[in-house]
Amino acid sequence: MTLPELPHPEPGSSPIRVVLADDQVLIRAGLRALVDAEPGMTVVGEAGDGAAAVQVVTHERPDVVLMDIRMPGTDGLDATRRISADPDLGAVHVVILTTFEEDDYVFEAIRAGAAGFLVKDTEPAELLRAIRTVVAGESLLSPGPTRSLVEAFATHAKPSALAPGLDVLTDREREVMLLVAAGLTNAEIGERLFVSPATAKTHVSRAMIKLGARDRAQLVVFAYETGLATPGWQG
Repeated sequence: MTLPELPHPEPGSSPIRVVLADDQVLIRAGLRALVDAEPGMTVVGEAGDGAAAVQVVTHERPDVVLMDIRMPGTDGLDATRRISADPDLGAVHVVILTTFEEDDYVFEAIRAGAAGFLVKDTEPAELLRAIRTVVAGESLLSPGPTRSLVEAFATHAKPSALAPGLDVLTDREREVMLLVAAGLTNAEIGERLFVSPATAKTHVSRAMIKLGARDRAQLVVFAYETGLATPGWQG
């Protein structure tokens, strides 16, 4: 699965607002140059540690935060927890920037409310598509190079006492949730179930509301923690 091709914004529409959180100035500078050069996107703040990231996000209310995991003091994982726990920041999408050696941190960040993750050597065009993808409400859990991280998550996920029960879902909503866990987009779910993408999106949204999931990424977490999805599940 690859990220869906999303249309660029219409002229005059509000740009996607991005905050960069990384302790390496050079990386932030590169990300800023990339994002600011993209039509319909703008960087509205930067932070060199997790505590500063939370402050910037609280002040700026961006659409997306590109969040490094390993930062001095308050790390990206704790910063993600703080942002996700603030109801006033419910529209903020945290995207974790990671390496393959940080699987456990990534898993915890997704549990904490991150919308998804990207490896740091992601191609520039893929990163820009990823930003648009999370703003559009799709999942970042299965873009090309991170597929092995998804499979690792499936292997290591363990039942959680905090995982919600699935009895509140209809059979169709459970079916849709399982396809979300397999990394399918709304269009792909619609094609699989012979319904429109809009109908698929409605089922996803209802499942999220009923389970108290912040986004599609947390639906994936819940699917594995409740045993609905199992390691090796590919849809």
